[in-house]
Amino acid sequence: MRPLIVIGNWKMNGSLANNEDWIKVVCKGMEQGMPAGRKFAVCAPAPYLAQCNALIQKCSLAFMSLGAQDVSAHASGAFTGEASASMLRELGCNYVIVGHSERRHMHHETDGLIAEKALQVLDQGMTPVICIGESADERNSGRAVEVVRGQIAKQVAVLQDRLADCLIAYEPVWAIGTGKVASAQLAQDMHRAIRLQLAEFDEDVASHVGILYGGSVKPDNAVELFAMPDIDGGLIGGASLNPQDFLAICQS
Repeated sequence: MRPLIVIGNWKMNGSLANNEDWIKVVCKGMEQGMPAGRKFAVCAPAPYLAQCNALIQKCSLAFMSLGAQDVSAHASGAFTGEASASMLRELGCNYVIVGHSERRHMHHETDGLIAEKALQVLDQGMTPVICIGESADERNSGRAVEVVRGQIAKQVAVLQDRLADCLIAYEPVWAIGTGKVASAQLAQDMHRAIRLQLAEFDEDVASHVGILYGGSVKPDNAVELFAMPDIDGGLIGGASLNPQDFLAICQS
C-alpha cells in the first residue's frame, strides 16, 4: 500500500526566526499524534536548509523530512548560483521538487531538463518530486490529459523504471496560488489517467509511484482529496506557511 505523503513548499518565504517557530509548532503537533503510515516533509528555500535540517533533527520524528525546491541538472562545475544534488544531500534533504510550474513558466524549464534533474536527485539517493500539470488555456481547450500525458511520456523515456522511486505531483497551473482548486473528482480523474499511462509502460511502476495533488490544498478540502484512491497526498504551497494549517492538512 502506498503511504500518504504531505510535502510543504514554502517557495521564497521564511526567515531564521519564522522557520524556527514553524518547525517547533509542527513538531510539537506531530508528537501529539499523527495517523499511522504517513510521511511528511517541508521544502525550504536553499539558504535555510541547514538551519531547518538541524531543527528537524532535534524533533527526532522519523516521518518528518527536509526537502529542497530545485536542483541543478549538473553534478558540479562552472554553474554560478546552482546547487547540486550532492550538496542538497549533505544538507539533509530527502526530497527535491523538480519542474514546479513556476520554474517551467519563469525559467523556461523543459520536460527534458526536468528529467535530467530527477536523475541527479535519484543518483544521490533522494526522492524527486516531479511536477506536471496543464494551464487554464490547455484545460479549457480540452487538451488537459493530452498535455499531462506528454509531460509523463518524457519522464518515462528518460527515467524508465526508476520512476518507481519518484513522486509525481499533479498541479493544475490554473489552481496554483489562485484560490481555485480542482474538485476532488476532477483531481482523481487526472491522477487515474496518469497511473493508467504509467501502467502502459510498467504495471509495477504504476502501482508503486506516489502521485500527489498540488493546487490550493487547504484544511477544508484535504479530507476529500486524500480520500480518493489514486491521490497519495499533497504538495502544499501557500497553506504550508501557516503551521496550524499544515498540521491540519497532515491530519486529514
